[in-house]
Amino acid sequence: MRILLALTLVSTLVLAGCGGMRDSRANPANWFGKSKSRPVATASSETVNPLIPEREDSIFRRNKAEVYEGTPVDQITDMRIERTSDGAIVRVTGLSTREGAFDVRLVPNNKDSRPVNGVLSYKLLALQPDNTPQGSAVARTVHAAEFISTQTLAEARTIIVTGGRNERRSTR
Repeated sequence: MRILLALTLVSTLVLAGCGGMRDSRANPANWFGKSKSRPVATASSETVNPLIPEREDSIFRRNKAEVYEGTPVDQITDMRIERTSDGAIVRVTGLSTREGAFDVRLVPNNKDSRPVNGVLSYKLLALQPDNTPQGSAVARTVHAAEFISTQTLAEARTIIVTGGRNERRSTR
């Protein structure tokens, strides 16, 4: 009878301790694995009239919206997701086609930066000059990072970063 009572007590304590495992770092379901590279599907040609603005300007609104004119970086060579106390940092390394790429950004594919069907997707963009030499791979390497909050990570199962020729994806 003592053994049965002790076994029941121990199993009850172990089971009660498992309730906090969902948000713990010890839970393997909370970890993102290594990223994998895949080729990017070609975009379909949409009929867009560049003469029609997306929004109407008003006489009451004088500030023009900042337009970022970055182009996709040629290749995504590495993607790492590092946990922090408030969420995670997505660090991406890319390889541009020419030297001198600057103002590198991870731009979310959707406007509200929320996951769609558990997928959080970004584009790696940079301002890239046309008149510079191609140079070595070391000279063309660019880096960018983006912070993702814990609330956004809770909804995401996959993080995708897209470049010009490939994409890197990391899943839980």
